[in-house]
Amino acid sequence: MKFRPGGYSFDTMLRKFLPRSLLGRSLLTVLIPLVLLQAVALEIFYGSHLNELSRRLAGGVAGEVGFVIDQIDHDPKSRDMLIREADRHFLFNIFYLPGETLKRLPPPDAPGPVDDDLATSLANDLHRKFNVGWNTAPDHIRVNVQMPDGVISIDVPRKRLYIGEFYIFLAWLIGTALIVFGVAAMFLRNQVRGISRLARAAEAFGMGRDYGPMKPEGAIEVRRAATAFNRMQERLRRFLEQRTTMLAGVSHDLRTPLTRLRLALAMMEETPAGDLAGMTGDIEEMEKLISMYLAFARGEGSEQAAPTDISLLLDEITAAARRAGANITCQVPDSLFVTLRPEAMRRAINNLIDNARRHAENIVLTAAVLGERSIAITVDDDGPGIPPEQRDFLFRPFETNAPGGIGLGLAIARDIIGAHGGSVRLTDSPMGGLRAVVELPV
Repeated sequence: MKFRPGGYSFDTMLRKFLPRSLLGRSLLTVLIPLVLLQAVALEIFYGSHLNELSRRLAGGVAGEVGFVIDQIDHDPKSRDMLIREADRHFLFNIFYLPGETLKRLPPPDAPGPVDDDLATSLANDLHRKFNVGWNTAPDHIRVNVQMPDGVISIDVPRKRLYIGEFYIFLAWLIGTALIVFGVAAMFLRNQVRGISRLARAAEAFGMGRDYGPMKPEGAIEVRRAATAFNRMQERLRRFLEQRTTMLAGVSHDLRTPLTRLRLALAMMEETPAGDLAGMTGDIEEMEKLISMYLAFARGEGSEQAAPTDISLLLDEITAAARRAGANITCQVPDSLFVTLRPEAMRRAINNLIDNARRHAENIVLTAAVLGERSIAITVDDDGPGIPPEQRDFLFRPFETNAPGGIGLGLAIARDIIGAHGGSVRLTDSPMGGLRAVVELPV
């Protein structure tokens, strides 16, 4: 199969064999480096230290066997004495089989390079026919050497050729790999479980099944995602409630001017020319209502966020409010940049200022930095204030305590500020009236 960039490439083939789940891929990411690390460590130990040690042990045993055979071959009459001395000094078990010849033995079952190393060393030291029986006894290896008049069998303890540290090292490698992989699997499963719960909650919420806020769990990033989902869910829930309330309020608020217009049209012939001004006022009131409803329904969502000098924005808002007749003072630092939607935020602050103008004569607009991650914008007035138990009530759509008010200004302001990740609350002002505090993340 030919490799084609952008076509059916090696990456495409690899993805077909990779696990599809996040847990499987995460475990594979842990397992592959772990196996490679253990393989490198084993190769370093097995390929250098163990091989060298195996050659030395095999050479030592082969040298002792060769020494015994050479002495017996040199002085056959002292064979029995030499066998006894070799058994005592070399821990061998030697016996002579007169008239025997070497027999075919099964292949060795020794792990590692020890069988080849021993055969090579014996061939260099004996210079005669021999074979090695690896399955004769569990604790010994039998070396059979062909002599002119028979066979000498030498049982060599296996511990002379093997080191227990290799098996301990191998067990340590496998054991630590299993422990690390098990711990990684346990922790990764907990992290993936939080992501899976978040995915199920998002799917259920998208299908209209609201199970309430989910409990954040897992790593910090997963907890942040769950917390962000809960905030988004709350904003969408409030959005739907407000839109439902808006639709109910449209028919209620437009009914009165429409009724007046209908009556005026029905009595057109009897209506003096001066009453046309009242009809014009009703139409202007309806246009104002419709503009407020459209702004509320639109939510200023089409504007893109951009770094904005909030100090300059508040200065412009203050100048516009003064032109409209407000007695307002602005106290802001220089060049305070925040990433936000400037026109939407302008509308939110204007709504807070308009709310203050209905009840007060003097207004003070300020901005300050709160720590490293947020800023605060305050709108203070010297009006009569609002009792604490009624403050949250005023943020609901179509709820107002001002004559002629529609009750959407504060609701629109809270929606815009909430869409920026901020919050707005009403408290007591040092000027004696009401203070609106807007907190925005930097």
